[in-house]
Amino acid sequence: MVKKFKVVLTFDKEIGSYVATVPALYEIASQGTTKDEALKNVQEAITLTLEGLAEIGQPIPAGDVDVSIAEVVISA
Repeated sequence: MVKKFKVVLTFDKEIGSYVATVPALYEIASQGTTKDEALKNVQEAITLTLEGLAEIGQPIPAGDVDVSIAEVVISA
């Protein structure tokens, strides 16, 4: 079975790494010093999560969630 999941990559200046999150799988996040490393790490996290869900009989979430990027300005 092939599933596609959208991944959001952001660069975190404080830790000096890319952070990869998966909107369809809210609890999954990973990181890496390069985009490729972050994507490889989050792919492994997705795979392990899906295997775990299957083991306990939980449904596999749809990977086709709509992802939007927006900017919010807060005046302090």
